[in-house]
Amino acid sequence: MTDLLTIPGFAGEVVLPGDPDYEGHREVWNAMVDRRPAIIARCTSTADVVAAVRFGRAAGLEIAVRCGGHSMVGLAVPDGGLMIDLGPMDDVRVDPERRRAAVQGGSLLRNLDRASEPHGLATTAGNVSHTGVGGLTLGGGMGWLARQFGLACDNVEAYTVVTADGEVARASATENPDLFWGLRGGGGNFGIVTEFEFRLHPLHAQALVVELFFELADAAAAMRAWRELLADAPRAATLTANVITAGDAPYLPDRLRGLSVASIGYVWVGDLDRARTYLPTIRQIGQPIAERVEELTYVQLQSLHDETNQHGMRRYMKGHYLTELADETIAAFLARGVPDGGPEPDRTRLPNGGLQAYGGAISEVDDEASAFSHRRTLLEFGGGISWVDPAEDPERMTAARDYAAAIEPFASGVYVNVLADEGDAGVRRAYPAAKLVRLAALKRQWDPDNVFHVNNNIRPARN
Repeated sequence: MTDLLTIPGFAGEVVLPGDPDYEGHREVWNAMVDRRPAIIARCTSTADVVAAVRFGRAAGLEIAVRCGGHSMVGLAVPDGGLMIDLGPMDDVRVDPERRRAAVQGGSLLRNLDRASEPHGLATTAGNVSHTGVGGLTLGGGMGWLARQFGLACDNVEAYTVVTADGEVARASATENPDLFWGLRGGGGNFGIVTEFEFRLHPLHAQALVVELFFELADAAAAMRAWRELLADAPRAATLTANVITAGDAPYLPDRLRGLSVASIGYVWVGDLDRARTYLPTIRQIGQPIAERVEELTYVQLQSLHDETNQHGMRRYMKGHYLTELADETIAAFLARGVPDGGPEPDRTRLPNGGLQAYGGAISEVDDEASAFSHRRTLLEFGGGISWVDPAEDPERMTAARDYAAAIEPFASGVYVNVLADEGDAGVRRAYPAAKLVRLAALKRQWDPDNVFHVNNNIRPARN
């Protein structure tokens, strides 16, 4: 096999099995993923990505792309193939006068947040700071600012893309607009984005996190009252609800440890005086057993869940979109996949559930304006679980699947970025049928050989 180091134009680092850094570079967020690429090409420029794509195709290697490595099923890691690692390409350049950020394709969200904050600017960038900008944005990009400014993909002005034939294209509303449409939510199907140009927005870089905790017996009534707030919530507020197993948090009574509890509240990004004025509204949903109200900077908020989502854990999750929240859905959400009348479970081994509100600026973009779909979603559901011991894999995965199956009858679709092992069925849930036809035609235009198929794949349309 030709050594990638001999290919003209490649200035990055080649990592092979047996090299000292190989094990670290092949590892991704989900510790269940244990695949071994034949070659890891750590790129430092768009020219490196071009060289790597051309080499991979000539060598007949399966190609996968790594940004932050957060895919649930490890789509960045091709077994025996070529991993194009964009990690070294993590530069962020902010132009405060134009309110623009040029972000390289391997950057993590925290780089974008930290570079923008000193200028009093920000854009939608997920909920966990060590997520990759590329994977998040190409799938749509939900985050704490989405109700104010739209999804991450709604804030991209232009993309620089390495195509399947190893060429460089620019996609914007006026340059290759069809490709621009597909990159806004179509995932990594159409090329490797080496730079994003984001629009930035003025922002009071402050946040308020509010959680009211309820025992499970009282949680359904509180959630029904919380449901009534969803339609008219201020855009700065993202309403949230979670059901978890109580641990030793200092704000929870010791008697609840090991039992299911619900936390219901909101995350507000912006002026804190306005954030506090919403507190009486949320407190009307019921009498909680405990309350947490925490003031943070926006950058601190973005890192708040980093430890919970740390690397090195085995993970499995499922997601759904909901256009309404019926009483039956609330009951299924709080039950965490445990059937009525079944044996009392060990709740420390159940998946956690979360609901996050959509609406606002997300829903104001026409659904046909981008590949991203389901813009009329009311709430996104996620049910996930993490553990350490590989022997527990079947039990833990089954628990998460049972939870998702209990919610599915009420669901209207799924966020492509949370797909796990659903395959083609998951892709069909992520995109309506008519939009899939358009996406398949676009795939035929830009990647007719399906070179970029190690993803939530959209196959090229047949001629």
